[in-house]
Amino acid sequence: MNTVTTTNTTNTMSTKELIARRIAMELNDGDIVNLGIGLPTQVANYIPDNVHITLQSENGFLGLTALDPNNTDPNLVNAGGLPCGIAKGGCTFDSAFSFALIRGGHVDACILGGLEVDQQANLANWMVPGKMVPGMGGAMDLVTGARNVIIGMEHCAKTGKSKILKECTLPLTAKGKVNMIVTELAVFVFENGQLVLKEHAPGVDLATIKAKTEADFIVANDFKEMAISQNRT
Repeated sequence: MNTVTTTNTTNTMSTKELIARRIAMELNDGDIVNLGIGLPTQVANYIPDNVHITLQSENGFLGLTALDPNNTDPNLVNAGGLPCGIAKGGCTFDSAFSFALIRGGHVDACILGGLEVDQQANLANWMVPGKMVPGMGGAMDLVTGARNVIIGMEHCAKTGKSKILKECTLPLTAKGKVNMIVTELAVFVFENGQLVLKEHAPGVDLATIKAKTEADFIVANDFKEMAISQNRT
């Protein structure tokens, strides 16, 4: 696993932890948030103490929590099929109602992984040609219905090829719906139809980001070092 040594913490953290800590800084008190499987689930570990969010899961939860090993229920699983818990005051409902919430614009933020994002804010995150996959799941609905779409992913594929492209090559999940990309190197946002580099990770310079990014982008006037949540809940 790749690791990153940051200048504002004494710990060496994995790239996924760095990404999750940065994304946690984007969530606001009272938000309803959907976390995709994999890396996005780690975001819940680093929510600032003064921010209280409600996790929504497309298989029918409001108030999703981590699994309580002392109070397990075999009937409670998240959208990825993993055991979970539910907060006091949380509720369950059928998938039709769950997707009505998503499609109706009631989810404040969704955080998903990505295979590719391009400079037109298009996302491909569900299919690799030649590999068996069960389908897109709820990603298409989430990216279309959520008010804020944040993609957390490693900056490059294992081959070293950039995952932030001029144009996606894989089948799309949605067109023009991504608001923010967070990688272990940088934070990008889409503003006025342009991909804008807002932040660099600690110890990462602009030349490195340019070398590892295929997409065209502009550098924000307030380009700065990435803020990272120090909380662990």
